Amino acid sequence: MSGSVSTADLVAWIRAFRDAVQQHKDELTRLDSEIGDADHGSNMARGLDAVVAKLDPVPDTPADLFKTVGMTLVSSVGGASGPLYGTLFLRMGPALAAGGEVDADALGTALRAGVDGVVARGKAELGDKTMIDALSPALDAWDTAAGDGPAAAARAAAEAAARGRDATEPLVARKGRASYLGERSAGHLDPGASSATLLLEALRDTLAADE
Repeated sequence: MSGSVSTADLVAWIRAFRDAVQQHKDELTRLDSEIGDADHGSNMARGLDAVVAKLDPVPDTPADLFKTVGMTLVSSVGGASGPLYGTLFLRMGPALAAGGEVDADALGTALRAGVDGVVARGKAELGDKTMIDALSPALDAWDTAAGDGPAAAARAAAEAAARGRDATEPLVARKGRASYLGERSAGHLDPGASSATLLLEALRDTLAADE
């Protein structure tokens, strides 16, 4: 993989994320049925199908792509997932300079801007048993590995996200619907952290394919 990521690469990432969510839709819904509204998998799958339908023709720049993805998710995904994932992508676009390609540092900066937007919107912190438990360590791992290029950064981020996801199992939820369960929310993986891990794993697999 070269040191840059094209708009086409990023479109492939979004398509891969859609495919991963479709593949794991029932699992995500099962996780959400244990501590939430039992609709995370179906909502995300529906929203990402709508996103992919908007990607032909391919947007001109990464910033255009992320704006399209974010706006579509906000308008088509129910529950908390739409606003949170929509915010993630809507904040990523303006963090990028104009142009058709980004390097590892620029993509990492965009990802951090997106996650900061999710934190601001959801008011969640690390340890609250949310998607932030996967995304926050992924950002740190990305930054550490960015000097080795975007594919290496994505690998490190995906591994860190998976560890963060797994670490949500013993936690007591402090945000969202799961927080209503109190201590009973412990012992279950967080569905948002699980789908966020799929997001990073899809990016890893997309960039690895071009190495």
